[in-house]
Amino acid sequence: MSGLDASSGGGVLTRRRFFESLAAIGGTSLVLSGMEALGFSQASAAETPPALSGGAKNTKVVILGAGLAGMTAAYELSKAGYQVQILEARDFAGGRCQTARKGFKHTDLMGNQQTCDFDEGQYINHGAWRIPYHHRSTLHYTKQFGVPLESFVNDNDAAYIYFEKGKGPLNGKPIRKGEVAADIRGYTAELVAKAASLGALDAPLSGLDRERFVAYLVNEGRLSKDLAYKGTEGRGFSVHPGAGMTPGEELPPFAFKDVLDSNAWKVLSSVTGFEQQRTMLQPIGGMDRIAKAFEKQVGPMIRYSTVVEKIRQSPTGVTVAFKGADGKPGEVTADYCVCTIPLSVLKQIDLDASAPFKAAMGGVAYAPVNKIGIQMKSRFWEDKHHIYGGHIYTDLAGINSISLPSYGWQGQKGVLLGYYAFGGEAARISAKSPADRAAFAVAAGQKIFPEYAENFDNAFSFSWHLAEHNLGGWAEWGEAGRKSAYPLLCEPDGRLYLAGEHLSYLGGWQAGAIESAWAQIAKIHARVQQA
Repeated sequence: MSGLDASSGGGVLTRRRFFESLAAIGGTSLVLSGMEALGFSQASAAETPPALSGGAKNTKVVILGAGLAGMTAAYELSKAGYQVQILEARDFAGGRCQTARKGFKHTDLMGNQQTCDFDEGQYINHGAWRIPYHHRSTLHYTKQFGVPLESFVNDNDAAYIYFEKGKGPLNGKPIRKGEVAADIRGYTAELVAKAASLGALDAPLSGLDRERFVAYLVNEGRLSKDLAYKGTEGRGFSVHPGAGMTPGEELPPFAFKDVLDSNAWKVLSSVTGFEQQRTMLQPIGGMDRIAKAFEKQVGPMIRYSTVVEKIRQSPTGVTVAFKGADGKPGEVTADYCVCTIPLSVLKQIDLDASAPFKAAMGGVAYAPVNKIGIQMKSRFWEDKHHIYGGHIYTDLAGINSISLPSYGWQGQKGVLLGYYAFGGEAARISAKSPADRAAFAVAAGQKIFPEYAENFDNAFSFSWHLAEHNLGGWAEWGEAGRKSAYPLLCEPDGRLYLAGEHLSYLGGWQAGAIESAWAQIAKIHARVQQA
């Protein structure tokens, strides 16, 4: 163990016990910070599709849904020689990999009809909209299909935090995330550094480790030699440094109590969540570039505007009955079926499956999710507030966060994400008309940016729980469902195989859809080889 567990008894705090203590207090993020301070790190691995060698033996597969899971399955199976057909309910491919740009149309279950009226070149990714570096499965296909990527700014110290449910002088006031981060971490580092330097921890580190830990805290909190936090130039300037006799004036720190009272510290963490990296990736021109790249490969296999009505199985095959674009019924028969229809929708289809399998489909709920893209006449967040990308975090009900675009820098107009809401708040706002949703979002944004209302141009809103072929943003598995229902659905029921983000631990992500398809086609191929 290279000395990692050199001492495990008595009152001495070993590195291992130190990390365990950090985990108990602050979870994984605090552990990672401590490990980084003491010189440890982590790595990640890449993913590739399964090798389907051995021949397809004239096997036919029908795939239900032309989202990323369905198109992934079709692409890999067809390369291996399988005869594939995809049935898609919409008149376009991509599933939740959608982008609203000029001319995009949507009618929700409440009958609200919208046609996106953004200027040419402007768009909003109202479905999937960012890719972490470690989603190697998604990046495998963007590279293979030549989809160019750019940076998505997922974290920005210059962006604002706006909280109304706190106390003190910072409440209801836009404050920059970097200012809050510097102050809360600086004051915290001061307290811990002083305690550590005096040996006042519950259990001491070794002398050398204590010195390193205090040095880390001094660096982390930007502390002075006397271990005091007095602010830092990194949090910003009231007068910026310039030419000649303009050295600049640093912004003084907020009082520790004011920062704590504001609740703004709640948006901070020592490291980001694994799926929320500070810098992520996005396709240039919109997330649907990925869907279109898949569609270019498998388009001839897709039958659009085809709504599945019944799924029947026999010992030798699967028959899917549907209603076509012309309203006429039809059916297709295959040896196997890969069904990527969300469980929220599949539960309403006449399905020939075992009773336990159908019961398991009820073991998961789907999240109500709202997004709204707002086109602004000017990019005032850049011009007036000097914020380039990132998120404005709020505690405003129904808003959650406002996100600034990571494309079109310094252009005239821009489309920002006016709200990204979940659960009950999403359901409440989605009950409004599209015009009222836009008015609600603009009124909230006006509290943060005084230029908001006067720059409003037009909007496009989307509620995934009101989308006919989704009925929710993504699957939300509870502990009981993961334990009992989820494993059952991961296995085939007869000749029916399920795939999609709902059959992964990457729920809501494109990588979850892709990798679930990989898992299921590998099982089908193994079965074909055995037969």
